[in-house]
Amino acid sequence: MKAKPRIADFMATELVTLTPETEINRAMKTLLDERVSGAPVLDAKGQLVGLLSKKDCLRAVLSSSYYQEWGGTVADYMSSPVETLEADLELVQAAEKFLASHFRLFPVMRDGRLAGQISRTDVLRGLTENWL
Repeated sequence: MKAKPRIADFMATELVTLTPETEINRAMKTLLDERVSGAPVLDAKGQLVGLLSKKDCLRAVLSSSYYQEWGGTVADYMSSPVETLEADLELVQAAEKFLASHFRLFPVMRDGRLAGQISRTDVLRGLTENWL
């Protein structure tokens, strides 16, 4: 019998990451330039402390236009605490997590450390490769 596909088999491992101190406008440019929908936020020790999504960036832009001020840091707008998935979770369970949430991606953990991230597209690709 074929082994069930796991998140680790389909997650992205070369990640764009940010720090809480990064200026929000610089972080937005990074997300746009790298064409990613979000990025994990790591503290100085490499621990996951948040996630900055394009939705969070929209909030920052609207806030700045409303208050006529531009600025702030990633820490001001990131989502925290972050819901994560474990690298050894089966893809079917990951699909269920995506369907039960509004998130487009999840950071993936292994042994308490950030190991990658997985998107809806990654899960869909993995499931179709294994069953179609």
